[in-house]
Amino acid sequence: MQVNLLARAVTLGLASSAIISTFSTQVIAAEAEATIERVQVTGSRILREGAIAPSPVTSISGKELLSTGAMNIGEALNELPSLANTYSLANSGNYIGTAGLNLLDLRGMGANRTLVLIDGKRHVSSSAGSASVDTNTIPTAWVDSVEIITGGASAVYGADAVTGVVNFRLKKDITGLDVSLTAGKAEDNPYKNSKLSFSYGSDYAEGRGNAAIAFELSSQNALNATERDLTRTPYMAVRNPADGDTKDENGQTIHDGIPDRITVANTGWFDSSIAGNFYLSQEDGINWYIFNPDGSVRPQNLGTTYGEWGRCTNCELLNLKEYNDLQPDFDRYNISIKTNYDINDDVQFYADAKYVNSQANSEGQPSFFEYGSALTITADNAYIDDSLRTLMQQNQQEAIYVHRFNKDAGRRLEKNERETVRFVSGFDGYLNDDWGFDTYFVHGETTLEQTNYNNLIRKNFAQSIDAILVDGQAVCRDERARAAGCVPTSIFGHGAVNEQAKQWFNTTSISESTITQQVFNASVSNSALFDLPAGVVGFAAGIEYRKEQSDSVPDEFAATGATFLNSLQEEHGKFNVKEIFAEFTVPLIADQFLIQDLVFDFAIRYADYSSIGDATSWKTGLDWTIDEEVRVRSTYSIALRAPNIGELFGPQNQTYFRVDDPCSAQYAQSAIRVQNCAALGIPADFDPTATASSIEGLSGGNPDLQPEESTSFTVGLVYEPQMVDGFVLTLDYWSIEIDDAISSVSAQNILDRCVDSSTGIDNQFCQLIERDPNNHELKLITSISQNVAAQNASGIDFEIGYDFEALAGNFKTKLVGTYLKSRKTYSFQDNPHDFEENAGTVGEAKWQQNFSVEYQQDEWTANWKTRYLSDVDLYNQQDLITNPDPSDIMYYGSYFVSDISVAYAFDSGVSVSVGVDNVFDRDLPGVTTGTGAGSASYDNLGRFYYSSVSYRF
Repeated sequence: MQVNLLARAVTLGLASSAIISTFSTQVIAAEAEATIERVQVTGSRILREGAIAPSPVTSISGKELLSTGAMNIGEALNELPSLANTYSLANSGNYIGTAGLNLLDLRGMGANRTLVLIDGKRHVSSSAGSASVDTNTIPTAWVDSVEIITGGASAVYGADAVTGVVNFRLKKDITGLDVSLTAGKAEDNPYKNSKLSFSYGSDYAEGRGNAAIAFELSSQNALNATERDLTRTPYMAVRNPADGDTKDENGQTIHDGIPDRITVANTGWFDSSIAGNFYLSQEDGINWYIFNPDGSVRPQNLGTTYGEWGRCTNCELLNLKEYNDLQPDFDRYNISIKTNYDINDDVQFYADAKYVNSQANSEGQPSFFEYGSALTITADNAYIDDSLRTLMQQNQQEAIYVHRFNKDAGRRLEKNERETVRFVSGFDGYLNDDWGFDTYFVHGETTLEQTNYNNLIRKNFAQSIDAILVDGQAVCRDERARAAGCVPTSIFGHGAVNEQAKQWFNTTSISESTITQQVFNASVSNSALFDLPAGVVGFAAGIEYRKEQSDSVPDEFAATGATFLNSLQEEHGKFNVKEIFAEFTVPLIADQFLIQDLVFDFAIRYADYSSIGDATSWKTGLDWTIDEEVRVRSTYSIALRAPNIGELFGPQNQTYFRVDDPCSAQYAQSAIRVQNCAALGIPADFDPTATASSIEGLSGGNPDLQPEESTSFTVGLVYEPQMVDGFVLTLDYWSIEIDDAISSVSAQNILDRCVDSSTGIDNQFCQLIERDPNNHELKLITSISQNVAAQNASGIDFEIGYDFEALAGNFKTKLVGTYLKSRKTYSFQDNPHDFEENAGTVGEAKWQQNFSVEYQQDEWTANWKTRYLSDVDLYNQQDLITNPDPSDIMYYGSYFVSDISVAYAFDSGVSVSVGVDNVFDRDLPGVTTGTGAGSASYDNLGRFYYSSVSYRF
């Protein structure tokens, strides 16, 4: 099938050139000789004249990216319209083992589908089991520019470039000393950061060689949501008392246009507490009780509950904002060295090495117990207060079941320390006047030590709280535990847990991961392979061998499931791939009416994976220069992504899902769903309580996975009017379609698919769900990776640059933007009518632009940058079909945030600058904290001041 498609594409390209050729009369056989520099552009291995790229490339200089208070280049890159904030520092602590990571996600289609390169070469992953590269490992002092290509890059660079490539170009010959120190502080909160950068380079061997060293040290402190007025107040969506939805005779909901839920301040969960609470079924209904600091008990103030289980307003609530960090505690340092040496006039040796150490702390929630895990306290407990004893006797209770958020037992703290080592060495140059070559070897290794503090040992904690009186002294009931050192403790009231008991039931768990990569690549290129009437044919070809290995070993004790930490199992996997690739650039027509140049591009790459077999990627393109002002370019490509190690070899690990039970009576249900829920034995008035907390799940890899396949198309225009010097306009339409996308079917989709099946409950999805046979509550959901999903996205990238002289100085202006026309995700590609349209939702605004102005006069430089996001919906259109009025907050409005800076350069080589990020102190929209994968698009620090001093010579 791929061969037929490839043949058609080549035939189409050649046929197109033949048709266009019929309009030409006579080509000029000899070209005027001119000395034109040939350079290599991102997206091609063929040296090209000038900066003409066959694919649309967005290029941002390192100076532009670091002209704000951002401490690393990844944070600055995430502000670009084409990149999503899937993994920024603000949201990196939301997942186990990811705190401190900054991963790039082009088009929001997944970080695993964005290939990150350094000078066109692969980089070892920073996340176990994946191919994702942490941009914190890149030395910012040496970044010359960052170039971004959408689609069409797998044929040139290999797998993982399904959505595109981000290539970091480093400075080549570095001479002189460059030292800078930057420090910043937020205006309305205690967040601050700092960075020290040092670089020194020099020529040697009479200029035949160059060597350089760089050192960077950066740091930022954690910022909790309660440390900002804007994010301190707890909000929660509750049932709207004014909602008047009804049901027709078929059980279908009739919506009245009034929001089903309203967002209310000072609202949270009442069914758990840092003091400990419990409920009793009494004659007047269910009543909640809470403990005072002295251990006595009293009725809990529930305020307003809106008739909804677990939520209350102006009440004694559990404030989860206390456990929400807006920024992690993060420290990083790296050392980089590089050298190059001209062996002779034609051959150069180059090498570079680096060591990066990053440490990030993510402080999360403490251990907690509720509903199915509530703590059993019997009537003979040593710490029971008289008030509780009386209450139990009055209600004939031999035991109570305490819900508790163990804040006084210590918040869980995850410390992630990563070390990355990378070596590159190679030779490049010329075999003769026409043929160039490049051969290199890359070795990279990332190690992660993940340390989890205050990891509660479930058995020890149960023994500790099950205390009785022996000779008037509180001791652990279990005699063997007592002999082993068990320390009893009270859990009645916040602060009841004592230090000695914490040492008995808390432990420190250490997990380790190691990721290694070896790459050998050899290629040749000839930018003038032979002459055609329209010019010379360019050619490049080569081979590559790559080996990837990932090993993760969790804490041995925690892996048994004996602790509060998820029970994770060992993950080991490796694969190798042998590849061969070729690329041609063929001039078709030159110097004809409306055709100054027409060039056809073709690239192909064949890969043999030890894991999934062979795979072929290819690309075709046309580059049409109409005249000196206008150029049109287009590409069409087929790219493959092999499943990564985690997707193939990941074990089924314990996890937890937040879901809505589709059989709940409070949700709109179709006739099929009502029938299937009944077949599961669930009553029609079922009101689940388990979904008030997380549901246990299993997730893991699948060794039977096949590669994903993507189809990419781009067409664009470059306009440089000669009458307006310094003006450039680029406009590119792009589209990407991914089939057989590797995806874990979400827990919610598993639940919905189970009861929405027209063939009944005997289906694969119901088999992945376990319910309690007594009360029908959800107990376990299993989800593994499968080739069942699909994605597609399309949009328009545009860039306008205009440099001019005015006001006795030089202005540089740039507008970089994206219009996201569509980005759809299909949970099941065999059902194209069931999809989610993400364009225009949180994190994926339809319009995103960055506008910057730089003014320079003598030693003064001033910068202004404004980032714009159009308004976004909180619900996609598919959600609103089934429920058009779900909430009182349906969207976030358009968002502007501006940064300014001013710098002065002294004759001595010293420069000083001051700047303000978010100069107008733009607030977060709605009630978000800016820590989600989508909401991290918004600044959660507020107005931020910074200053910098540097010395260069």
